[in-house]
Amino acid sequence: MKPLQKSGKLANVAYDIRGPVLEKARQMEDEGHKIIKLNIGNVAAFGLMPPDEIVQDMMRNLGGAEAAGYTDSKGLFAPRRAIVHYTQQQGVSGVTVDDVYLGNGVSELIQLAVNALLDDGDEILLPTPDYPLYTAVTGLAGGVPVHYRCDESAGWMPDLDDMRAKVTPRTKAIAVINPNNPTGAVYSRETLQGIIEIARQHSLVILADEIYDKTLFDGAKHIAMASLADDVLIVTFNGLSKNYRSCGYRAGWMVVSGAKRAARDYIEGLTMLASLRLCANTPGQLAIQTALGGYQSINDLVAPGGRLARQRDRAYELITAIPGVSCVKPQGALYMFPRLDPAVYPIQDDQQFAYELLAEEKVLIVQGTGFNFPTPDHFRLVFLPHVDDLEIAIGRIAHFLGNYHKRHA
Repeated sequence: MKPLQKSGKLANVAYDIRGPVLEKARQMEDEGHKIIKLNIGNVAAFGLMPPDEIVQDMMRNLGGAEAAGYTDSKGLFAPRRAIVHYTQQQGVSGVTVDDVYLGNGVSELIQLAVNALLDDGDEILLPTPDYPLYTAVTGLAGGVPVHYRCDESAGWMPDLDDMRAKVTPRTKAIAVINPNNPTGAVYSRETLQGIIEIARQHSLVILADEIYDKTLFDGAKHIAMASLADDVLIVTFNGLSKNYRSCGYRAGWMVVSGAKRAARDYIEGLTMLASLRLCANTPGQLAIQTALGGYQSINDLVAPGGRLARQRDRAYELITAIPGVSCVKPQGALYMFPRLDPAVYPIQDDQQFAYELLAEEKVLIVQGTGFNFPTPDHFRLVFLPHVDDLEIAIGRIAHFLGNYHKRHA
């Protein structure tokens, strides 16, 4: 049999956070090595479990006929209604149950939203660094990802001048990830209003990824983008994976708000694509209402002294103590994106750098170019491990960097 070949679109997708480094990690684990993984936000792998009321509610529901059957293609009414109430709490107006789509996690819904929007050659403005799924699904839909700069010196805020300069007649949307993965930035009201104004001037759709909207530190406030405008079409993504430590439940939602009347064809496309996959998994849908209406335990984790806050603080303290390493302290999400001073660490290939770190120190990180960052002088790490494990892991990174500097001095 002739081996299957990748399509041209798939071959060109820049979704490179899985690759030779991860394959090497799997090989090493098969050989019995223990790898400290700072590469992925899979919260359950670090002992952060869903709230008990969600687990108990899902267990009760699994035995019923409702959990075993298909639902409406947009999802069950009760969780969609709970999401409408949640958007109202955020200050978003004009959302009805018909504007809410449930999905198998946010990733599926992002792909659905992009596929419904793009014709071949259309462009989406994406941040750099990005969450690489956006670049991948844009390419797979036949579109062109165009990356706007986020300014490290300004706390990783989007550079609005750069964004404006990259709008062309083929631009269809702006993707905004706030709180941000991979930088941990939480965007200011002024920044969000500036992005909305660009979208307003050029009749663009805003894709607002707000999956970390409750994972906030140091009093940072998240502002729902859809609360700032009702005359721009905004598609907001959220779900249970991070705030409710329920990655495997694959329970996400997408809310369409704002200038819906002018986007009837697009909304019809969203509904058609939602129908093609029949429905999202029903047990995951059944967890949403309980999660949104229950005790918000994420607040305890991110409060001063809470587990996530302690881990973030210690990881930041340790990583910035390494000579030649700087980092903007994350205000949200679960990641930080440190910079390696090129004068100290003259890295030419950051994937090779990550590979060597793994091989020598048994620590797995993701290279910055895996997030479509243009220069090989950053990497992303998660601060999900317990403090003791973070101290060991970052100590190993410091040891590796010390040797790297000596080798390349």
